[in-house]
Amino acid sequence: MTYIFLDKMKLCGTISPVMPMKYENIVPGTFLSRPNRFIAHVELEGGVEVCHVKNTGRCAELLVPGSRVYVQRSSNPERKTKYDLISVYKGENLVNMDSQAPNKAAAEFIPRLFKNVTMIKPEAKHGDSRYDFYIEAGTRRIFMEVKGVTLEEGGTALFPDAPTQRGVKHLKGLAGCIAEGYEAAVLFVIQMKGAGRFMPNERTHPEFASALREAGGAGVEIYAMDCRVTPEEMAIDKPVPVVLEK
Repeated sequence: MTYIFLDKMKLCGTISPVMPMKYENIVPGTFLSRPNRFIAHVELEGGVEVCHVKNTGRCAELLVPGSRVYVQRSSNPERKTKYDLISVYKGENLVNMDSQAPNKAAAEFIPRLFKNVTMIKPEAKHGDSRYDFYIEAGTRRIFMEVKGVTLEEGGTALFPDAPTQRGVKHLKGLAGCIAEGYEAAVLFVIQMKGAGRFMPNERTHPEFASALREAGGAGVEIYAMDCRVTPEEMAIDKPVPVVLEK
């Protein structure tokens, strides 16, 4: 097995808590069904609502009929769906499944990961790819991709939960950035607590797993962090060991 730990974190001193991203107008409910990847039927106190699912992944192990969930009431009265599905309990563990949350949390976390950050540019285009972040820190120039992780099996966090050719392209592009003289990194944001390690999901997408190993071999830094999750907040918290080999 190949393990990669966040040794570079020591360069940044003690990791103080990251400011959480916050939600407003959160309402508890019970998940009933998911007719397609975009909507879910959720039972709320006032009846059954059609809610927008902010994660197009499979999430089959999370969205089990009868599961406790939290939804966010939209502030737009004209919107067709009045609620967004934000988080779900897997047993007693609350999992955030908002696909926009990892990038927002990462933006707060990046100054903890790299010393002397002077620029964080989201949605940075380079070559024929658009990366989640371009970062300048002292003399360092870094492209970073962020991947949200909601799949956990037996204490192992896994990505992806469905094949992602876009993810493979980004990994190969990051390796190309290294060849051009930049630094490159991929940050897996595990949207829950309780994972003892992170691994690429070989069973679901072996090509992604292979691309991640090749990227690591080319010098792309691979980080995995878990998150503190409450109904109203999510914040990056602790490093999780990365295991690249089976």
